Formats: sequence, C-alpha cells, structure tokens
Amino acid sequence: MAITGADGAQKELHELGLAESARLIAAKKISPVELTCAVLDRMERFGERLAAFVSVHGEEAMQIAGASEAMINAGYNIGPLHGVPVAIKDNIALAGRATSAGSKILQGSVADEDSEVVRRLKSAGANLLANTNMHEFAWGATSENPHYGSVRNPWDLERIASGSSGGSGAAVAARLVPAALGTDTGGSIRLPSGVNGISGIRPTIGRVSNRGIIPLAWSMDTCGPMTRSVEDCALLLQVIAGADPHDPGTADVPVADYLGELDRGVSGLRIGVVPDYFFKQVQPAVLKATKDALEVFETLGATVVEVDIEDLDANISALMTIESAEPSAFHQRWMRECPEKYGENVRFMFEQGELYLASHYLQAQRYRAILRERFLDAFAGQADLFALPTLPFTAPVIGTAEIELEPGVVRPTLEAIMRFTGIASVTGLPALSVPSGFDGQGLPIGLQLLGRPFDEGTLFRAGNAFQKATDYHLRQPDLK
Repeated sequence: MAITGADGAQKELHELGLAESARLIAAKKISPVELTCAVLDRMERFGERLAAFVSVHGEEAMQIAGASEAMINAGYNIGPLHGVPVAIKDNIALAGRATSAGSKILQGSVADEDSEVVRRLKSAGANLLANTNMHEFAWGATSENPHYGSVRNPWDLERIASGSSGGSGAAVAARLVPAALGTDTGGSIRLPSGVNGISGIRPTIGRVSNRGIIPLAWSMDTCGPMTRSVEDCALLLQVIAGADPHDPGTADVPVADYLGELDRGVSGLRIGVVPDYFFKQVQPAVLKATKDALEVFETLGATVVEVDIEDLDANISALMTIESAEPSAFHQRWMRECPEKYGENVRFMFEQGELYLASHYLQAQRYRAILRERFLDAFAGQADLFALPTLPFTAPVIGTAEIELEPGVVRPTLEAIMRFTGIASVTGLPALSVPSGFDGQGLPIGLQLLGRPFDEGTLFRAGNAFQKATDYHLRQPDLK
C-alpha cells in the first residue's frame, strides 16, 4: 500500500517516519493495523539478514494495533505516538518480555515492570513490537554479538552497524521500524546513527530516566531516540524526557517545546570548531563532509568560530577508564560465578576493567569536571553549539581490528571509533548526530552537534535547518 507523504512523494507504509505516521493515523488516513502489518512484513523480510532483532513480539503488536485502531475510530487518541510502531534496545525493560542486554547470562530473564522510558512510550500510544540486537551488555562499539549474531549495516552487509545500539541503527536505516530507542555511554546512539545514515541524540545526562535499563557505566549512561529525521528525534525525546521521581539521577529541569522550536533556523547562531582536534586524524571523505556541512550552516546564517579547548585529546583516556571500571564493578559477581557465559571480547573488557586503580578512576573523574567547565566557558562567551564529525571514518568491514584515520595514522578500532563521541560522554553534554554525506563507496557519514546542558532544543533547530537544506537523511539503502 502506498500513500502520499507530507513532501508530496508516494511512499510505502514502511517508509513513513515517526511524526509522519502519527499525523496520518490521527487524520485517519492510515490505520495502526495497516502500518503495523507493513512494518512486521518488512521486519520478517530483512530482520534476520541484518541480525537487527533479539525478539519480535508480532502477535502482541497486532493486538495492540487493533486496539489502537478501535480507539482512533471512536475519536480517542492516547497521545502523540498513538498506534505507531517503535522498537527498543534489548537492555531496556519491557514488562512481560525477556530483557537480555544481548547476553547469554540474562537470556529468558523476563522483566517484572516497564522501564520508565517504556512507560512513557506506552502512555504516548506507541506500539512496542521488538527488542533490537546490541553489543553484549553494551560494552562495545561494533554490535558483533556472539549470541544473536553480528548486526550488519544495511548500506553494505559486510560492514558494521556500529554499536552498541547497532540493531536499533540498522533497523531504522533499513526502514524496518519508524524509530527505536538506544542507549549511549561512550557513543552508542551516535555511532550507529552515523554509520547507518540516521539521526540520533544523546541527551544531557539527567534529561532521561535510566530506571529499568541495564547499566553499563552508570555515571555516563543515558537513553535516547534513533530516527530517520531530526523532527522524529525531537518528537520521541519530547515523549521520554523529564524528571523521574524514582530515579535520583534525573534532573528537575523543564523540558523545552522541541517541536515548537524546530523551525527557528540557525541565523545568528555561533557554531564552534576546534580545528586542531576536530579536523585531525580523520579520513578525507569525513573531513570534506564536515567542512561542507559547516559551509551549509554559514549559508543559512550561522557563524563558524574557532575555539581553543585545552587537553581535549585526553577525553579518550578518561572515557575508557570510567567505561572500564564501572562496568567491571557491576559485573563482578557474574564474572566470578559464570565467566564462561560471556562472549570472549566482552569478558576480556570486564577483566581489564578490574586492573584500574582507584587513583586512575578518580583522576578520570577530575578530568571530566575540568573539561566540562572548559566547554561551559566556551558556551558562555564564544559558541552556541559545536560541530564535529560523529566518527572519524565510515563503517569498516566486520572484524576490522585497526583503522587508518589518515595516511600513516593507524589506531585500534575501539579507541578510534569514540574519538569524537567521547567528548559529550565525558562532559555529560547533549549531542545530536545527523547524516552529512557519503564516502566514495556510498557509506554514510555523520555530523555531530554538541550543545549546552539541557539545550537539546538548539541542537534540534540546527539539525532540522541542515536537513531542510540537504537530502542525506532522505536517502535509504537498497535492500532486495
């Protein structure tokens, strides 16, 4: 079934994005049952090939779709996502369903109650129909999972979908679902968004509740949307954001009207860059796409300003220290009782994390505070947001251990992949990844926008303006 989209183009139902689907359902131009059928059919065709899902709840999804349709026909709309299918990462609890975090240890472990983000999605009317595949326990950036299969990039099935929210990224990019939730510690929303050509935001630490989400490194973990457009990203964050009285890690800071601010444009905004870091150790195609994106912003009325942030290159060391020590503390009992149940790569990471000293961890936390203050100072007087690559390279072939970033500069994949996403993770600042181009092999490139604390609205403004001026986010992989 095809329908005319908001842009006037003919689209199959599975090609509809989140906001567009919600509007069409509310206007009774499509039904939740039709949409859910189309999505489930698409998931059945390509989900296994991409290894995008851990579980699909098809029968229950159709029951919910039927109830959603009956309600909308009776004039009752639950909320802004009424009847729209959404997937969630497999570390986010959904009551009555197994939540394994992509692991063997938690296989069959059924959640007693919904996570807070799931509760909010249900309250908004969303139909949660699948759990997406991920890097085991979220400790990795490739989504090569020994228990559920390596997630494959829909633009090239031999390449990584990145991680740890790789299943969410691949599923959204391949038009298997309109939107999905991911979690982000060192970049796990933005990395798969970047290599799969979709939009994804890591919200400010404390903006979204982590209650009911299996942790990786609790002082940096957050949950956020992964969608096909910035508008969809803003809509989904609008639903899940806000203080949770049962999660002391959330901040009691008002949530802005993200959708209401989308069309304000970027005229007068100052976009900061740190050339000595943002433009170094980057593959040529990524560097070109980043500089081209900055030119687009300038044509839209923004000003690009160079900013000096000292000791920025230490963010990876601090990130890896914290992202090693905290997970190893959480997994200490299982590592002693059943280490053989972990995948080899993840078990090694948990073993390595126990070798850090308390002094290493404390120094890393001190660095976090210092770097955050340096960015806050820059926001106070020089820039309204920063723009930098999401990753310094495009998706490598599955199993690639090292990456050449520029001629003669080779780095381990895990270290290199978080070169730019680590900045927001370490500082706790919000960061939005949007598609910004393609390399010579047709692989997506991502641009990352970094903002002030709790100022996701400005990132959405800038990202939406960029997407109105470009078409990278409209392109989709050719799956047959």
